[in-house]
Amino acid sequence: MTKTLTNSLAALMLLFMLGLAYFSMLGDSAIMDEVAHLPAGYSYITQLDMRLNPEHPPLVKDLAGGAIWLYAKITGTTINFPENIPAWQTAVNGQWDFGFDFLYRSGNDADKLILLGRLPMLLILLILGIYVFKWTRQLAGSAAALLSLFLYAFSPTFIAHGRFVTTDVAAAAGIFIASYYFVRWLKNPSAKNLIVAGLVFGLAQTAKFSVFLLIFLFTFIALLWVYLKTREDKKLGRNFYQYFGGTILLYAIGYALIVWPIYLFHVAHYPVDRQVQDTVANLKTFGLRPIANLIIWLAGVPILRALAQYGLGLAMVLQRAVGGNTTYFLGEINNSGWPLYFPIVYLIKETLTLHILTFTALFYGLWQFIKNRIYRWYNFHDWLQQNIAQVLMLAFIALYWYSSLQSILNIGVRHVLPTFPFVFLLISRQVSLWLENIDTVKPARILKYAFVIILIIWQAVSVISVYPSFLAYFNESINGPTNGYKYVTDSNLDWGQDLKRLTAWVEANKIDKIRLHYFGGAVPEYYLGDKFIFWWGAYPPQDITKPGGWLAVSATFLQGGRGKLAPGFVDNAGYYDWLNAYQPVAVIGHSIFVYYIPPQPDLIP
Repeated sequence: MTKTLTNSLAALMLLFMLGLAYFSMLGDSAIMDEVAHLPAGYSYITQLDMRLNPEHPPLVKDLAGGAIWLYAKITGTTINFPENIPAWQTAVNGQWDFGFDFLYRSGNDADKLILLGRLPMLLILLILGIYVFKWTRQLAGSAAALLSLFLYAFSPTFIAHGRFVTTDVAAAAGIFIASYYFVRWLKNPSAKNLIVAGLVFGLAQTAKFSVFLLIFLFTFIALLWVYLKTREDKKLGRNFYQYFGGTILLYAIGYALIVWPIYLFHVAHYPVDRQVQDTVANLKTFGLRPIANLIIWLAGVPILRALAQYGLGLAMVLQRAVGGNTTYFLGEINNSGWPLYFPIVYLIKETLTLHILTFTALFYGLWQFIKNRIYRWYNFHDWLQQNIAQVLMLAFIALYWYSSLQSILNIGVRHVLPTFPFVFLLISRQVSLWLENIDTVKPARILKYAFVIILIIWQAVSVISVYPSFLAYFNESINGPTNGYKYVTDSNLDWGQDLKRLTAWVEANKIDKIRLHYFGGAVPEYYLGDKFIFWWGAYPPQDITKPGGWLAVSATFLQGGRGKLAPGFVDNAGYYDWLNAYQPVAVIGHSIFVYYIPPQPDLIP
């Protein structure tokens, strides 16, 4: 296959992916996190003040807010900024109230702002795809690169989350690209490569705080590389200075030249006394008081308060991770997580093609490991040195999965998304080697190629068939997205993305009034107008069963009201069990269940 043909196929896949992402997001209402992220980003760009949403670094929010600001400048559109509301003036991190006011209650065109904010997210999706293709081709050749890019471009999880103003895809991009340049520096330790690796590392740190784990990963790989190089040339001191010392310098470059200046910009107009006050309030329950006190002190030092704002965000993320979130999983409700949450969600949310190729790659890799006697000590050392990039990838996957399994914050497969590009690359490399195995007779090779081609077609059809509801994708092991709500909810299925589609359904069916219990980042009355009647799961069922009428419930709330409490967890439960007696008339986007409740006027309250 020529280089031109390979590049053309890669470009077509990326364009198709971006097309799916763009056209599907046009019908999506704001998801929950966008209400916090997008308005915060606009406030950063226009106010140079990071009082909102400090628990996430600013990169994604800046891109979204910057797109809105640029559009307003070019077109002369006035964007109303609600600076006089309590959420901005006096509240501590009043991100939710401010976000809803900015989007829906200040005279702004919410749909246009949301679309503008989402457009730069597609750029991140594109850049990550380019690097997935590029690194795979460098390590394993063109065929593997195309397979790796296919797994990425037709990943329902990347298509779904790559459209939203959230940090997960940006984190995946930052980690993958920073790792690429780190390995490039290890193999060719020039000053230029070190500086580039440091700058990319710093930029990655502004995507999401989970990227901080790269410090542990890079330090481990650097020490391993020192050991491997010293085994080769016996020059421990030089290798330690060059590679371990260089890694420390890489961190310094990233934080001094990228993270610090970016945060300086974001606190430029944030009053010092207000920053200290907010920091104290945000860290009042943070367990490690010496660290909290240090951050509070730094917030009052003008030249260092940018680092304090970064430290505040990191501390808030650690605090959130141990705090948990009430969620639904396999019929249970809990706020302390489940050990099998991420493994099971990964198995049912990702494509069966990916899982089959994973097992193929694992079995072939194990066979090669035994056949080539890599398990022998000297062979193992050589393998480590020759495959340091793959070692880094395996180490990161292990580190990130371990970190996720230890967390009680179980709200979506997106929390292990940064491991996916590495998985795609490693699988594609092994499958490519398996396909090209010269020990295989010709008929068997033909069967192997046919096997992989069938899997590729299967994945393409499986993913495209759920358009535009990519967030609700579940594989065929549970009979697809129609059954997803029985297993998990929240950002795996229902993040509030289908309110506009519900509105279209209500209008098409000429419904005058509908009660709605909605989970998401939109405002029902903004879309439904006076057709909307507020409903809450705790309301007595007789409030609707007696007069009758239409009721719509988001899957997250529906399952939260039908699940059983996990042992030791105390909360309201069973408040939607009464709906088991009714069948939904429609399920909008697999995430909003619509019921018609016949009137029962003789019902005794």
